[in-house]
Amino acid sequence: MADSSRLKATVFVGGLDMAVTQQTLYHAFLPFGDIVEVNLPKPELPSSKEPHRGYGYVEFEHAEDARDAIDNMDRSEMYGHVIKVAQAKPQKDQTEGLGSKTAIWEQEGWLAKHAVSEEDRQAAGNAEAPSDQRPMDPMQGLEGLDEAGPKPA
Repeated sequence: MADSSRLKATVFVGGLDMAVTQQTLYHAFLPFGDIVEVNLPKPELPSSKEPHRGYGYVEFEHAEDARDAIDNMDRSEMYGHVIKVAQAKPQKDQTEGLGSKTAIWEQEGWLAKHAVSEEDRQAAGNAEAPSDQRPMDPMQGLEGLDEAGPKPA
């Protein structure tokens, strides 16, 4: 199955109680269609006593089943917690965006959006300062001022 169609058939389930298991989630969402996979991400720290991070993903066989699950399960209650069920979003690339360890101006996405070719740079330089004129003196027009501030009326 293509990644985009897999993503459309996957729902995010947030606000889960720590007692919820993959099997619990599987049985809760089974009435909406055939389930391909249930995933409860583990905590980042291996020393953590938590079984999962409090959210999970349920991938259905068909995108229509995922939409039905969202319509019926969003803001429902599971183990005393109100759960949030929404369309899953693609995972953010760790090398892109503000959370990465690469400077923003060195990232491919930023470069593609903001890069200026050398030809454009030269054309802009030629348009700004015609070569036959000298640059204007920044002190020009200030000869008569002997003190700072507005002139008295």
